[in-house]
Amino acid sequence: MNYRHAYHAGNFADVVKHLALVALLSHLKKKDKGFRVIDTHAGRGLYDLAGDEAARTGEAAQGIARLRALIPHDGYPESLKTYLDLVQSAGEGRYPGSPLIAARLLRPQDRLIAIEKHAEEFAVLSSVLSPYRTATAEQADGYARLAALLPPPERRGLVLIDPPYEAPDEFARVGAAVGGALRRFATGIYLIWFPVKSKSEVDRFCGEIVAAGAAKALRIDTEVEAKANIKEKIGDKERLARAGIIVVNPPYGFADEMNTAFSIVATPLAARTELAWLAGES
Repeated sequence: MNYRHAYHAGNFADVVKHLALVALLSHLKKKDKGFRVIDTHAGRGLYDLAGDEAARTGEAAQGIARLRALIPHDGYPESLKTYLDLVQSAGEGRYPGSPLIAARLLRPQDRLIAIEKHAEEFAVLSSVLSPYRTATAEQADGYARLAALLPPPERRGLVLIDPPYEAPDEFARVGAAVGGALRRFATGIYLIWFPVKSKSEVDRFCGEIVAAGAAKALRIDTEVEAKANIKEKIGDKERLARAGIIVVNPPYGFADEMNTAFSIVATPLAARTELAWLAGES
């Protein structure tokens, strides 16, 4: 199964992941001191939802397309209002990826390093990030570069690990990367995305993250409605019906803010979201 960003841009899992990203960045901006964002598998940064890859799965139609009618108001958490504004500003039929969302939210004292291995994806990423002086695109292996980039000079930051899970050992590689990162930068915030195909596989993976040294970790699983859980394919691409994120060292109030945001988007997305503490708060 291939979870490369272009095939799933703007789907329900992107909504959850990017809501979390916006909330975490907003927390880091509460202090004047700068911070660093490292995106290990950045992708293109901006996606055409009518393009070949997105059209082959059609997942954005059941994701961000269902949220475009939402009109932010005072009852919405700031993370949700900001996220919807960012999507709107990307333009009709386009969806911003994680590096563009981060670049748009950073201040002059903050820095983004967006890493992408594939040459074609990197070329687009470089163009997308070129207007942002605080953002740097690198063509490299994200796992290898992460070790060299930690700890960041600012000693504050967020690491996003969001690989395509193409390799059969991807979960093991992510677990090893998180373990190495925590040894170098124990106080950093880590946002880790994963697809859910096998409950036992994901449960083992979550256990490995905790065993790697995560003293505080929150797991958020999202599943679309039952009828969409059938393993349906568009061409050779299987629809994604369930995915999750782990947030290591989530800031105070993050879980409550996510619960509020999910209570608003769950109905239009026809999705169910579950939060569980793997370590720390309960």
